[in-house]
Amino acid sequence: MIAYLSGLLFRKTTQSVIIDAGGIGYEVFVPLSTFYTLPGKDERVSLHIHTHVREDALTLFGFYTRLEKDLFLMLNSVSGIGPRLAVNILSGIGPNELLQAIARGDAIRIQAIPGVGKKTAERIALELKDKALRFNENQEVISVPVYEEGEGDLAEDARSALLNLGYSAKLAEQAVKKAKSGLQELTLEGLIRESLKILA
Repeated sequence: MIAYLSGLLFRKTTQSVIIDAGGIGYEVFVPLSTFYTLPGKDERVSLHIHTHVREDALTLFGFYTRLEKDLFLMLNSVSGIGPRLAVNILSGIGPNELLQAIARGDAIRIQAIPGVGKKTAERIALELKDKALRFNENQEVISVPVYEEGEGDLAEDARSALLNLGYSAKLAEQAVKKAKSGLQELTLEGLIRESLKILA
């Protein structure tokens, strides 16, 4: 089982990355919180990995911090939440904010995450509250680099991220356009976060 992976970043999208480790390209699915931290192409990247094995597939999920991986595993332990939805939840809210919401048993805040229904939010709040409370308060804080891509690339990546979270193409387009006009400094992280605020 792969638990950690380090290599050169061959390709990245808002859904997954390909890491070249020893000449082998590993596709790793990542949440947006991890995507924000990724370096440029051909630069070294290291991720905590969860290997998800099924009869017909072996899928890797990667995380920048141990906190993200721990939250992913916690979410995955809840009935009705598979690895894809767990990654989707981590993409819709920052890991520290998610941990606090779970520790408070705040089902309303959890339900505001795209793709999470009322019953699922209530299950998360109920089943994981005690685990979240036991977490060490001094968790890793994710630092987010500033991207230098062109505005068109940033807008397209932001739209893609919103589509992956379950929003319609029309809503994603409108939200990104509105968010773009309201930001002084354009970064992918800022664009996605502002778009999610508009859609909330």
